[in-house]
Amino acid sequence: MTMPLSLTWTDIAIRLTLTMLAGAVIGFNRGAKGHAAGFRTTILVCLAASVAMIQTNVLLPLSGKTSESFAVMDLMRLPLGILTGVGFIGGGTILKKGDLVTGVTTAATLWVVTVIGLCIGGGQIVLGLAATGLAVLTLWILKWVDVVIPREHRAKLIVSAEQQSGVITDLPRVVDARKIRAYFMGQKQIEETALVEYTFEVSWRRPEMASPPEDIIALLTTRYNVKSFEVMADSA
Repeated sequence: MTMPLSLTWTDIAIRLTLTMLAGAVIGFNRGAKGHAAGFRTTILVCLAASVAMIQTNVLLPLSGKTSESFAVMDLMRLPLGILTGVGFIGGGTILKKGDLVTGVTTAATLWVVTVIGLCIGGGQIVLGLAATGLAVLTLWILKWVDVVIPREHRAKLIVSAEQQSGVITDLPRVVDARKIRAYFMGQKQIEETALVEYTFEVSWRRPEMASPPEDIIALLTTRYNVKSFEVMADSA
């Protein structure tokens, strides 16, 4: 279906209904997981984009125009303006706390539902529904692929030992046998003692849904006096 020059109320009703359904299907996933842009927000963003395109179609001037005259119309001005506005909403859903960045997928979801609304509102219903199906596939099905992909995990490890204990060279060698990498970062003398705190960055590869690194901690505590083991979020 393409954008006709004259819209009927039936055309408008079909587009609005399909827009609501597309936004609801995608928004249900975000709302069920407790994200900021959930069920109603996703529907509203999709609906706003669709209504804007319908309004453009309704206000399309026909008087005195030939069919060839529409070939020179700059139809991208409105969609680009809408996408720019949605960028501000999406930017508001992205939060950064230290190394932890959240809300990127939610922002991308708002971007997608906006484009879906533009497609359906402009009469490209097949394209809009296809995009809805792919978005649902990405958010629901491919999520399970994403969580089983091995990825890099990092932690800040602090152990205490005597100055000449050889921790700097011994610890990386011990954990390397478990396919764990340890990089020496620095050391600090503990006041009024003969002990030194050694700081390492420890990294390993495991799926996102893997259990906490209890085996790694157990390995380290059997050989060293572990002061802290702080898992660091990926800042990428």
